[in-house]
Amino acid sequence: MKPALEVLAAFLKVGLTAFGGPAAHISLFREQFVRRRRWLTDEAFLDLLAATNLIPGPNSTEMATHIGFVRAGWPGLVAGAVGFTLPATVIVLALSWLYVRFGSTPQAGWLLYGIKPVMIAIIVQALLGLGRKAIASITSLSLAAVCVGLYFMGTNEVLLLFAGGAAMMLLRNWHRLSISRASNAGLLLPLLGVSGAAAPTFSLAAMFLTFLKIGAILYGSGYVLIAFLRADFVERLGWITEAQLIDAIAIGQLTPGPLFTSATFIGYLLGGMPAALVATLGIFLPGYIFVALTRPIIPRLRASPWAGALLDGVIVASLALMAAVTVQLGLASLVDLPTLAIFAVAALLLLRFRVESTWLIPAGALAGLLISIIR
Repeated sequence: MKPALEVLAAFLKVGLTAFGGPAAHISLFREQFVRRRRWLTDEAFLDLLAATNLIPGPNSTEMATHIGFVRAGWPGLVAGAVGFTLPATVIVLALSWLYVRFGSTPQAGWLLYGIKPVMIAIIVQALLGLGRKAIASITSLSLAAVCVGLYFMGTNEVLLLFAGGAAMMLLRNWHRLSISRASNAGLLLPLLGVSGAAAPTFSLAAMFLTFLKIGAILYGSGYVLIAFLRADFVERLGWITEAQLIDAIAIGQLTPGPLFTSATFIGYLLGGMPAALVATLGIFLPGYIFVALTRPIIPRLRASPWAGALLDGVIVASLALMAAVTVQLGLASLVDLPTLAIFAVAALLLLRFRVESTWLIPAGALAGLLISIIR
């Protein structure tokens, strides 16, 4: 199989099972492409993770794009991006059609009930593996602990990432300050500020520019995406209602793949299939462009003492945020004895017997369905 086709097939498979948000997606990527397929090392994986956290856009989709490039060059970059986003887009389109036809979102609580504990186990497995590589000194461990504490105190995630990078850069290179300047530590962060003009009536062009703007400037969690969508499509343009926005986010959370496919749902509501495809392209395109632009500078960052330390600090802060989010997800997902049991079994199978995670996800869904029948 040609490398690009191999990348496409691998990410189509992951895209069909990637429930749980960015932290879970990153964990699945590590399981599939570092541990099983050995396309890259843990160290290279962590460098890519740090690089995606330094640019706007959907981190897990950008990671898929990076990994595709590592495996198959520029064709692989496209194959990784398409493979990871296509399953979610197709599923969201089908659910959008059902929503428009029947006026409500399909209920899938039983599905997530069983899947969420499995995803928590997958994230824990990835944290243990990556943490051993990235947090191997008192300095990095202390920085991670501070980041976790500040996160739970309400500090902005993006601020923590950059502060963690800056702190590690200064700590590692303090002795250089007296003999050299830190001019080589700069990192270009392209921020595309395309503004969608306010339009009283719907138009494909205005919708595309609005989604392009959101994809180009959005940092942080899915809650940040909700704020952007509400500000533009509910308040400024008035094209959808609050209830429709909530349904759009619910569809994005109930389906595998990136939450950004909520844009696909909104586009379908506004203009059917053409608008759904335009919306999807608009919100994902900036992330693909940023990956293509920053890809050549990652090796240079690693080679520089200043920029390499910055990258290491962002890695530590990223893993700290991933751990903090895992605690929150665990509290929300492990709510009773059945979910705790599913988590325990999944963790045992992953950590002790090295069972492939993609088999555990449908097993979790089946367990959720059986529990719902018993109850």
